[in-house]
Amino acid sequence: MAAPAACTRFSDNYDLKEELGKGAFSVVRRCVQKSTGLEFAAKIINTKKLSARDFQKLEREARICRKLQHPNIVRLHDSIQEENFHYLVFDLVTGGELFEDIVAREFYSEADASHCIQQILESVNHCHTNGVVHRDLKPENLLLASKAKGAAVKLADFGLAIEVQGEQHAWFGFAGTPGYLSPEVLKKEPYGKPVDIWACGVILYILLVGYPPFWDEDQHRLYAQIKAGAYDYPSPEWDTVTPEAKNLINQMLTVNPSKRITASEALKHPWICQRERVASVVHRQETVDCLKKFNARRKLKGAILTTMLATRNFSKSGRSIITKKGDGSQVKESTDSSTTLEDDDIKEDKSKGVVDRSSTVIAKDPEELRIVCPNKTISQISTNSYGSARKQEVIKMTEQLLEAINVGDYEAYTKICDPHLTAFEPEALGNLVEGMDFHKFYFDNVVGKNCKAVNTTILNPTVHLLGDDAACIAYVRLTQYMDKQGAAHSSQCEETRIWHKRDNKWQNVHFHRSSNSPPFTFAPSAHK
Repeated sequence: MAAPAACTRFSDNYDLKEELGKGAFSVVRRCVQKSTGLEFAAKIINTKKLSARDFQKLEREARICRKLQHPNIVRLHDSIQEENFHYLVFDLVTGGELFEDIVAREFYSEADASHCIQQILESVNHCHTNGVVHRDLKPENLLLASKAKGAAVKLADFGLAIEVQGEQHAWFGFAGTPGYLSPEVLKKEPYGKPVDIWACGVILYILLVGYPPFWDEDQHRLYAQIKAGAYDYPSPEWDTVTPEAKNLINQMLTVNPSKRITASEALKHPWICQRERVASVVHRQETVDCLKKFNARRKLKGAILTTMLATRNFSKSGRSIITKKGDGSQVKESTDSSTTLEDDDIKEDKSKGVVDRSSTVIAKDPEELRIVCPNKTISQISTNSYGSARKQEVIKMTEQLLEAINVGDYEAYTKICDPHLTAFEPEALGNLVEGMDFHKFYFDNVVGKNCKAVNTTILNPTVHLLGDDAACIAYVRLTQYMDKQGAAHSSQCEETRIWHKRDNKWQNVHFHRSSNSPPFTFAPSAHK
């Protein structure tokens, strides 16, 4: 592995190719090493935009990645610092996410799940042996080296990883992803290497049945489940799982971290090291079917998060992306079990109004959304006729929804929208609102009341297909209307909507709207 060389320019050694992914402060591009012709993924960070704390995190990530060399870890090959940019050169992994590969297989058994978790445990054991805690183990960070059958599983994204001394436990800050957080982190207790094993237990549970052990739409109830270790093995899907597999999960999902199995111990578990004798080899079609739905939900929520980050419609503090209103109206906290969180402020002075991190989601910086796998980029969308037809469907549904708003048809609007529709819009004052009550107010009191005629035009619609049953559309919404005095007006705003196809019917599940218009005395383009 090349040592960091401040005197070497990136362009002296590498040729940059196409973009693979993008964040607020960084871009990932394929690159080719001039001396060997080998391909890599270069993460290019604009250091001019980084705060001192962000720069420390970047240095920490590079330092950790440099000392981790293992076949099941995405390897850092080079780190080059220039005046305004820092280049991190990683393995170019082309196999996509492990979970996406599983659902595409013709055969998947308990023994396959054992082989998957073994590779994950090997990577975690290597981290722990080298004094590194990953802190963000989840499906999105489990990639495949290539598309070849039997390609190695690779652990990626060490942006939240920390260095620990031996078996040290301390409070390193609130960090991780909700559905994979350990009880000790949620209780804000000292923690260490066992947090990664807890996340492995969650992943193994999903690998066996296709859904997570802890789940609730309400974040507080989700966290209560985790802290209590309240999971079970429902029939009939768990009836066909061997007792040895359940035993390993139980040892991983042990609430007391001091009694939780270690990575090295888990690798010696019979279900892992004697899988040919212990693990079942029966095809698990129900698991594959459930995992497809689980993947779709992850991608959908990921798209919603990306939309929120891209439009930057957060509270000015940048601390809490969602709050609860004091007047008791319903404003949703994030329950996204796949969103990475980080709050590494170890000292908290609540007398100065610091938010309680146990109940508030702190969003990871947009810069931290790493993409090191080419086929994961949202820009690589289908261009065939089937994809084009589905894009037209999404545009048509968006037009129908806007027409329902224009004519004030709340019934038609509710048929097109998911009952738990979430939205970011100026009227919500930076809050993420859930459900229809917030929008119904405008239909009852504003829409169509202050104008004679309304016409809406969608300009520059761009549709991204997110699998077979989800899509994201971004467009400019131009609205023309006549007020009651007969004067003509027009207004413009930018909108992004997330659509999900259920029972062969598209439903709007999230939208994000920014507006350049002044406060509306009429409302058709002001909301929904």
